[in-house]
Amino acid sequence: MVSDWSHLLQGGFFIALLVAATIWDAKKQIIPDVICLGIALTGLLDFTPEKLFGLLTAAVFLFLALFLGGLFGGDIKFSAAVGLVLGFQKSMTGMILGLILMLAFHMIYTLILKRHRKDIKKSYPLAPFLSIGCLAAYFLC
Repeated sequence: MVSDWSHLLQGGFFIALLVAATIWDAKKQIIPDVICLGIALTGLLDFTPEKLFGLLTAAVFLFLALFLGGLFGGDIKFSAAVGLVLGFQKSMTGMILGLILMLAFHMIYTLILKRHRKDIKKSYPLAPFLSIGCLAAYFLC
């Protein structure tokens, strides 16, 4: 019974903080450290030692940032925080879903802009897409 309440409470905080990260990143293209810290602390509400492996999600994003570019520190910290809530497997599932969603968005957006002969954006805020993917992983996996 206590586990159900902690999971429900964690889910509520997780949703609220992902929405905050989404809005902040969409407006300012930055994810504040306090939001990442809040997400990480949310992981304590339903903590198991296995969820520490979720930090490896950040290692994947750090590798991508170092060798491919385009990712910033906020994205890496965000992925680490989400990893503490979801654990490695679910967080990777969420990140992959989010990246697929971003790719689909980019393809559709590019087609629309090309049709209207407008310039194509080179980058997008990542948190909105990752947040959707992570919420799907949290509730569906």
